[in-house]
Amino acid sequence: MLRESTKPLTEAYDLAMLDLDGVVYIGQHAVPSAAPAIDLARAAGMHVAFITNNASRTPVQVSDHLRRLGVDAEPGDVVTSAQAAARVLRETLPDGAGVLLLGGRGLEEAIGEQGLRAVGPEEGPQAVVTGYGPDVLWRDLMRAAVLIRDGLWWVASNTDLTIPTAYGLGPGHGVQVRMLSEFSGVTPVVAGKPNRPLLDETMRRVGGERPLMVGDRLDTDIEGAYNAGTDSLLVLTGVTGLAELAAARPEERPTYLATDLNGLKETHPEVGLDGDRRVLGGWRAWVADGELTVDGHGETEDWWRAAAAACWDHLDATGSPAALSTAQPPVRSSDESGR
Repeated sequence: MLRESTKPLTEAYDLAMLDLDGVVYIGQHAVPSAAPAIDLARAAGMHVAFITNNASRTPVQVSDHLRRLGVDAEPGDVVTSAQAAARVLRETLPDGAGVLLLGGRGLEEAIGEQGLRAVGPEEGPQAVVTGYGPDVLWRDLMRAAVLIRDGLWWVASNTDLTIPTAYGLGPGHGVQVRMLSEFSGVTPVVAGKPNRPLLDETMRRVGGERPLMVGDRLDTDIEGAYNAGTDSLLVLTGVTGLAELAAARPEERPTYLATDLNGLKETHPEVGLDGDRRVLGGWRAWVADGELTVDGHGETEDWWRAAAAACWDHLDATGSPAALSTAQPPVRSSDESGR
C-alpha cells in the first residue's frame, strides 16, 4: 500500500536510483521534467544513479546519451546490468578466470573491469555470461547452449522480453534466456531487475544509505525494489497506466506514486479510508460491482493515489482487478506541471 512521507523524498532518502527509458527519457527524447528534477535532487544532497537492464552499452555511452538530452550525467553515475553480472561472476570466480561471453561491448568491458577474461568455448571457460547483443551469432548461441546443458555455470544480465528500437519494440535478452533455459533445463543467475544484484551494485558504486528506486515499470523497477528491501517511487511517464496499477500484485506496488520526477521534491500524503472508500485531497475512490469509480476534485497525483488504493483493496478482497471503463484520470493542469 502507498505510504505517507511528511518530508520531501529528497530529504527522506539520500540516493535516487533512476531507471532510464520511461523515467528520464522516452526513446530519443528527454522527459521534459526530468533534468530540472534531477538537478533539484542533487542540490538537496541526494546521490543520483542512472541504472539500466540494457547490458550492451557502456557507462560512457549511456552518460554521453544523457548529456545530449540535457541531463547532467557522468560515467560513474551509470550502473548497468552488465556491471552487476560481472560482480556476480567475480564473487565466485578467481582473478583472471575465463568467461564465455555472449553479448555486446558493455558486457565485455564490465567483465574486464572485474579482472575476468572473455574466452572462446574451446578455451575451458569457467562460466558463461549472456546479455543483449545485436551481433551475437546463432552458432555461438548453440555452443553456449550445449555447455550450459552440460553443467557450465550461467549468469544472465537480465530477462527483459522486449527492448526499444528505432523501429518499435523488439525481442529483448529475455527471449534468448528463455530459449537457452528451455533447451538446457537450467535457470541462470540473473543480475538485472527485478533481481537485486543491480540495486546492490548501484549502492556499492554510487553511495547512499537510504536508497529510493524510481521507475515506470511494475514488474522490473518496483518489484526489483521490493526484492532488495528498498522503497520505491512509481512515475507515470512510461509504460504503467491505470490498468497495470489495478492489476498490480503486492510485490509490484510502489511505496510512493507521482506523475513524474517532480514527485521527488514533494511530500506524499496518506491515502485515507472512509468506510469502503479511499479518500485523498478532495477525491473519493471505490469499487462497486467490480467497477472503479472516482469522484470529487483536486490534484492529479491524488486522483491516481486514491484510485490505486481502491483498486488494490478490491484486488486483495476478490482476486480480480477492477473494471475501469468509467474511471478517467483528470488532465493535468498547467499549474501542476510546473509545481
